[in-house]
Amino acid sequence: MHKITVLLATALGLTSLAALSLADNALASAAPPDTAQARFELCAPGPRVTCVVDGDTFWLNGLKIRIADINTPETSQPACVAEARLGMRATHRLVELLNAGPFELEVQGRGTDRYGRALRVVTRNGRSLGAILEAEGLAELWKGRRSSWCEA
Repeated sequence: MHKITVLLATALGLTSLAALSLADNALASAAPPDTAQARFELCAPGPRVTCVVDGDTFWLNGLKIRIADINTPETSQPACVAEARLGMRATHRLVELLNAGPFELEVQGRGTDRYGRALRVVTRNGRSLGAILEAEGLAELWKGRRSSWCEA
C-alpha cells in the first residue's frame, strides 16, 4: 500500500482494510510508477520482507505484491505434479528477473486485490516481466480467473 494512501486514510480516520483499499484505489490512477531494486531470494518461513513467494507474488520491503498482468502455476497447493514443477520454474525465473536490475512498479486499474496485496505490473525498460514469463511458457496473461495447469 502506498505510504501516501496510509497517510490519507489516517487523516480521514479510515482504519479498515477495505477503507484503506478504497483509498489506495482512488490514488492508483494518479500515482507514477515506483522504481525499485533489491536482492531477492525465495521466501523462507518466518517474517517476509524482500523475497519471492511464487511466480506471480513477491514481497518488497515488507509490501506483498501480486503481479497484476499474469497468473502462474501454484506452488503451495498445486493440483498436479506438472503444475508444481512449472510453478517452481516460474518462481525461480521471477527471482532471476527481479535480481537483473532496477524495475518499475506500475498501478494499472485497481491498486489492491481482495486479499490486501498490492497489484502491480512489473516492468523494466518498458517491458513487462510478466510478459517475459508468459513468452517463456511459465505464466499466462491474467484474464480475470485462474486456469488449470494440469492436463485433462
